[in-house]
Amino acid sequence: MFTVTANGDNRIDIALDGKLDATSMEAALDDLARLSESVENGKMLYQITGFQLPTLGAIGIELSRMPALFGLIRKFDKVAVLCDASWIKTASEWEGMLIPGLDIKAFDFAEKAAAETWLAS
Repeated sequence: MFTVTANGDNRIDIALDGKLDATSMEAALDDLARLSESVENGKMLYQITGFQLPTLGAIGIELSRMPALFGLIRKFDKVAVLCDASWIKTASEWEGMLIPGLDIKAFDFAEKAAAETWLAS
């Protein structure tokens, strides 16, 4: 399951749980694009539970939309990643180092209040 919801004018919350197939990836990316249209200097809370590798079809959908996703990510300044898997937290923070203008910080699920505070600062 991959859900995308607006949380105020400039914040998007994403929840990822389980395995993504092409249909759910397409729907989630459509939601992300639609909900991010008016975002400026945005914040994102990304909660990852029960992560499983996506299907090849889902990866194909994501790759086909990569140019649009790069444009979309420029609408955001901060991303807080909530996840208890240390390798996902490390990968997330590395990704933040590779994308200019985007600050990504990872938190354990027990640190949700700290993540919310960091996003708001």
